[in-house]
Amino acid sequence: MRPDTPAENVDHTAEAARLERTAGLYPEDAEALLLQAAAHLELSGDRPAATTLYDRLLSSQAGLENPYLVRALKASNLWEYGHEAEARAIIDGVRAGSPRDPAPWVIVAEALESHDELEAAQETFTEGASLLLTGVEEPPYSTHPLLFGRHRVRRMLGVAHDEWDTVADLLHSSPVSLDELHDPKRVWSLGSDNPAELAAEISRLRAELGTYREALSRPFPVAVLHWPAGELAELVEAYPTLAVEYPSHEEHLTTIEGSLRELAASGTPNLGIVTGTVPSYEAFAASEGASPGEAELLPQYATTLAARGRAVEWPPQRGAVCWCGSGRVYEGCHGA
Repeated sequence: MRPDTPAENVDHTAEAARLERTAGLYPEDAEALLLQAAAHLELSGDRPAATTLYDRLLSSQAGLENPYLVRALKASNLWEYGHEAEARAIIDGVRAGSPRDPAPWVIVAEALESHDELEAAQETFTEGASLLLTGVEEPPYSTHPLLFGRHRVRRMLGVAHDEWDTVADLLHSSPVSLDELHDPKRVWSLGSDNPAELAAEISRLRAELGTYREALSRPFPVAVLHWPAGELAELVEAYPTLAVEYPSHEEHLTTIEGSLRELAASGTPNLGIVTGTVPSYEAFAASEGASPGEAELLPQYATTLAARGRAVEWPPQRGAVCWCGSGRVYEGCHGA
């Protein structure tokens, strides 16, 4: 979740510096922390410094979890302070890379949209939707901004609704429809003397604010803890009491998929998986003043990892590899 507090209410420069120091202390979380720091620098107005952080991430020796996200954010930032040609080149690279995460698609499409490149924005939103949602019965929560943004741009272009626009309408939970919110002829009436126009616009703004607050209320997924085979063997050997929780690695993987399917069937949105390591778990237990052998600590550890941005979305996007680490496509592995 990127910060959005106005600069007059927060010292964004100081917050960026704090996040950079924290990234030095926790290198395993450096990517997420430095992206937060770069966002604060953008909000402070120091866009060149934000670009420096994006470049630092892209040139790091450690592999990035989401390099396309970093590139997309860098492109959006560059364009805002006059580096249009470089931004366009990066955007073309992101689109050509066909990332399986919806966030880079949304960021580069919105960058194009904000600079009145509506046709290119529509093409980008559509490319992302085609890649991630073709053949998908229920669009994952993370893809909703992709569909909503596509709907918005297409309304501004005045093109007729298609199937994905209808899906976006159905996914939109606000009492004010997307068609009304995205109407290019929408009357901005806050300066009007007409009470009816003013009341209608206030209702629309409240609906938009409600949608925004709903998104903010889910800063991280409801996550289930996953242990790779080697880590699980080490964990159970060190803490035999946990063998009751984890009789075998195969059963552990089956339990994860089953639990997530049950949560999804119950209507729980925004689901994810976090992968644990024994040293990280032991450090967490020490910080809680508890024994790592206590099974009650495991859900707290999973929640903490999710809050630190370590969760990956479940179910994986169409064509993505399975979360279990087998290397096979999800649909041919645990998604079968």
